[in-house]
Amino acid sequence: MQQPAHTTATTHAPHKGAGFPPFKTETFPGQIFWLAITFVFLFVVLWRVAGPRIGGAIAMRKDKIASDLGAAEAHRKEADAASAAYDTALAAARARSRAMDDENRKRINDEIERAKAKAEAEAHDAMAKADAGIAASRSEAKGHVLQAAQDAAAQIVARLTGDKVSPEEAAAAVRAVAGS
Repeated sequence: MQQPAHTTATTHAPHKGAGFPPFKTETFPGQIFWLAITFVFLFVVLWRVAGPRIGGAIAMRKDKIASDLGAAEAHRKEADAASAAYDTALAAARARSRAMDDENRKRINDEIERAKAKAEAEAHDAMAKADAGIAASRSEAKGHVLQAAQDAAAQIVARLTGDKVSPEEAAAAVRAVAGS
């Protein structure tokens, strides 16, 4: 069997010039050279590849924004026109409504006046008929009273004097007393 090999680690003391490489002044010229090469490479890539793409995206976005603003303005104008048309239609409808209201009010008032006049005429006719009926009833009652007075006068004369009085004489006597 083999025996395990033993290793020992030894640490060496750092050199006097050791430290962070970017801060070493001996490497500055090489760092500046590679910095310039990297800067030029990145500048060319950005200028030739990324720049046109970014510019194209920005131009496309500006065009899209301008077209959206134009569409929004067109829609706003359409909405304003629709609102004006709505307001015009609403005003016309209100005017028609007022005219119909006035017409209906006038028609109803005319109908009321006609009904009122008809009712007044019917009432007047009814009163005239009632007055005529009352006058006829009075005249008839007066005739009955006169007839009753004539009959009573004829009977009174017949009882008191025993003479018979004709109906014409009794009527003349009652008319003379009544004054008609």
